[in-house]
Amino acid sequence: MTFDSAGMTRKDCIALDAQDALAPLRAHFELPEGVIYLDGNSLGAAPAAAMARARQVIAQEWGQGLIRSWNTAGWFALPKRLGDRIAPLIGAAGGEVAVTDTTSVNLFKALAAALHLQAHHPSHGGRRVIVTERGNFPTDIYIAQGLSSWLARGYTVRLVDSAAELPAAIDADTAVVMLTHVNYRTGYQHDMAAVSAQAHARGALIIWDLAHSAGAVPLAVAADGADFAVGCGYKYLNGGPGAPAFIWVPRRHQAGFMQPLSGWWGHAAPFDMAPDFAPAAGIGRALCGTQPMVSLALVECGLDVFALTTMEALRAKSLALTDLFIGLVETRCAGRGLELVTPREHARRGSHVSFTHPHGYAVMAALIACGVIGDYREPAIMRFGFAPLYTGFADVWDAVEILRQILARQDYDVAAERGAVT
Repeated sequence: MTFDSAGMTRKDCIALDAQDALAPLRAHFELPEGVIYLDGNSLGAAPAAAMARARQVIAQEWGQGLIRSWNTAGWFALPKRLGDRIAPLIGAAGGEVAVTDTTSVNLFKALAAALHLQAHHPSHGGRRVIVTERGNFPTDIYIAQGLSSWLARGYTVRLVDSAAELPAAIDADTAVVMLTHVNYRTGYQHDMAAVSAQAHARGALIIWDLAHSAGAVPLAVAADGADFAVGCGYKYLNGGPGAPAFIWVPRRHQAGFMQPLSGWWGHAAPFDMAPDFAPAAGIGRALCGTQPMVSLALVECGLDVFALTTMEALRAKSLALTDLFIGLVETRCAGRGLELVTPREHARRGSHVSFTHPHGYAVMAALIACGVIGDYREPAIMRFGFAPLYTGFADVWDAVEILRQILARQDYDVAAERGAVT
């Protein structure tokens, strides 16, 4: 779908919504009146079914079933069952994904397991370098630094400043390459297959963080050669604030998957209450402690909506929305200090678009005050997320028009004190 942004009108955008086969999915979400929500890349909208499901879990499964619900309501099996529902969205097989803990905790597990595999490899045991990007989401870097500092074998984290530097940075000392598939700040999307192949060619394992791509970008973690992956449950997957994350461990690595958070849910026989740990078979060994059942149950409400469409259809709409947004901003807001930092090339773009502005924080605060909710990231970056399950083409037009008016009138407070925008 291509657009002549210079000639587009709001009427044209309304017509696009009328022709959109995915438009009916918007009714499956609770979206407040008078708000254009362009921050689903940070926190997804609430599924309409979430309130009733929360009541069911609290009033019936917990309130009436009490402890019996671990069995009668299927609580104990939920992390793996939900994992099997996420698996097709990321190109994984059943029995390879578990929904559990946070993205940071799961990244710690995956990184520890990858380093363990390399340390016990007959020819890779001396590798001590973890390669990642300086522009990676900070928690990913912190986890790598924290784990490295705790290990007694002299591990270090090597930071690169761009994707172009990766081939030279991955060398014979590299144990693990750890990257985020879609950059949280710029929306740049790596070529997963190509980068994974580069890592493997040099004997390194590779971990992918899918926080800004799962649910928005078609993924093929197995076919593209990834070794491990983690992802977020509360962004495009719409699982709710702080929803449990997920971890993918392919079958080829499951027998050797060892991680230090060896809690009882990851035990081969958790109810034997044995004093010694024996890891569960399969993806179960990626679990740790007792899981938050109310939060887990809500994750399924978001996944139910994904079952009504395909990732290919969602990706096509995502690209159409972001193409339209980029084109309208550059034609209708020309000369107002905005600079695109998100790639134009479809293969290199996720589902959010970032522009810089000298007063980006103040402009975003003004947009939010006018009901257009995006978010801000340093330095001077305004992010706009497009969740194709519920974002429409008229939303794009209206958001750009409000942005145009704010910039034309300079209707923003440049002295505004920085705080949490969203």
